Amino acid sequence: MTESWAGTGGSALGAIMAEVEQALGGGAAVVVATVVHAGAPELQVGGKLLVRRDGSTVGAIDHAIDGPVQEAALAAFDAFPRVLAQTLYVGGNGRSTLRRSQARKDDAQLLLELYMAPSKLIIVGGGHVGLAIARLGELIGFTVAVLDDREEFANSERFTMAHEVVSGEIGSSLDAMRIDDNCYVVLVSRGHMQDALALRHVAERGAVYVGMIGSRRRTATVLEQMAADGVSREALARVHTPVGLDIGAETPEEIALAILAEIVLVRNGGSGRQLSKLPNRRLAERGD
Repeated sequence: MTESWAGTGGSALGAIMAEVEQALGGGAAVVVATVVHAGAPELQVGGKLLVRRDGSTVGAIDHAIDGPVQEAALAAFDAFPRVLAQTLYVGGNGRSTLRRSQARKDDAQLLLELYMAPSKLIIVGGGHVGLAIARLGELIGFTVAVLDDREEFANSERFTMAHEVVSGEIGSSLDAMRIDDNCYVVLVSRGHMQDALALRHVAERGAVYVGMIGSRRRTATVLEQMAADGVSREALARVHTPVGLDIGAETPEEIALAILAEIVLVRNGGSGRQLSKLPNRRLAERGD
């Protein structure tokens, strides 16, 4: 069902803002398109169209371009690495592009913004490495969930930064968790048997990232046994193991840094190379 208004009036704007708030609070993700440059034919600057993942919409911009705008918004849901904001150029005949080099000077410009809840970091294992990962993960903006089958390692006093702490049997506890394409799962429990059990319960659940600690030989044995047991080889091929980037990590904090660095690399589409070695490098501006 599509709700339409001429332009984006008060009722439409209120409905759009309400859905954005729901998305940021953990509801279904939405994309909002906003006219930032009218182009020709002239559009109403500030006009908005919200697009849901199922293709339904709230608001309207102009019937001539709502179609290509909706198509671009739907593509943003599945783009990976995630792009939270991008410019769409649309011509009067419905021609559209995300590339500035392919745009024409009279194209309308729209800002496409993807609104979704903060990514969820699920840590299986409440030991020293798990604690260090939770601290760093919360610092860089993840919603943190921790699971361990030992109550002395999985409790709110130990994990004060976590949004969710679960003490219980690993398999059933993971089955009860919502795992989707906004989740990053790290398996760093006390032994390979627990990690292997956890992997069976997450490998095919659609998490954007699954990483398992351990030596290459040991983890290869685990993956091969799971494949023999019928777990999808395609899903197992996406498991990051041994987990993390090679930074010579030794302490729990360094290991956590290596793991989170790989997760951010996957999420943002980085190369993992040293910036000083990249040609035409662009360094982030320093904040004082």
